[in-house]
Amino acid sequence: MPHSPAPAAPPVLDDAAVDAVLDWYRAEARDLPWRHEDASAWGILVSEVMLQQTPVVRVLPRWLAWMEAWPTPADLADAPIAEVLRAWDRLGYPRRALRLQECARAIVARHGGEVPCGEDALRALPGIGEYTAAAVTAFAHHGRAVVADTNIRRVLARAALGTALPAPSYTAAERAVVTASVPGDTVRSVRWNQAVMELGALVCTARSPRCAVCPLASGHCAWVAAGSPAAPADAPRRVQRFEGTDRQLRGQIMALLREHGRADAAAIAALDTEDPERVARCRASLLADGLVAADGEALRLP
Repeated sequence: MPHSPAPAAPPVLDDAAVDAVLDWYRAEARDLPWRHEDASAWGILVSEVMLQQTPVVRVLPRWLAWMEAWPTPADLADAPIAEVLRAWDRLGYPRRALRLQECARAIVARHGGEVPCGEDALRALPGIGEYTAAAVTAFAHHGRAVVADTNIRRVLARAALGTALPAPSYTAAERAVVTASVPGDTVRSVRWNQAVMELGALVCTARSPRCAVCPLASGHCAWVAAGSPAAPADAPRRVQRFEGTDRQLRGQIMALLREHGRADAAAIAALDTEDPERVARCRASLLADGLVAADGEALRLP
């Protein structure tokens, strides 16, 4: 019987390209507290949860205040839920704050208050998915891991695959490229994950990539070599609307409660007088998520 051809190896960046990115990172990396040598594994885990879908400029003051209040998992595990939600402030997706507290309690109960090593152990914690487990493994425990956030995916889509943007979902083919691109040496792999993520955040951005200052643009980027073709017209990127959404109203209700601790039904209804069904829907969803508690017809922080 004829043999099926072996699958083609995924495209990877060569050592010179990796060196170029690492050299750039040494010169251009932002000085962020969770990158300091004395940053704890807990502090790094907190930063990764906060940074999900949230820019650094908004996370930094909240992270500093959070770590001052709850520098260990045990500190957060015992904190009142209302204080946790107030400290989360306007980072968005406040359910993350509750999951982070659940994670802290699990770390205390299962691991003696220490963030566990190993991606399997990390993924077994509440609220910790594939990306966060890999990031904590690399950045907190200095292990070799395949870290694939949106910035890393975008850099490799352009540099290795020659496409303007990665696919909307993380495909098996893209996973193979990201995996193959991580250097084999552990120390180098940790630095690579940090560097390529920073490159995507600061230079190889989604809308306005600064190719003129990119360390990969000269001879290491398939997308630049192809003339920087635009994304296919039949694959538009979805832009999420925020104004008028349930997410916006949920945030407004939470802001009211963070400020006053309690809000009566009239104050909540006044947030959207034209759509009482939307108000009722958002109220019910916040109660279901455990982010608020009922106090008669009023709402309060738990």
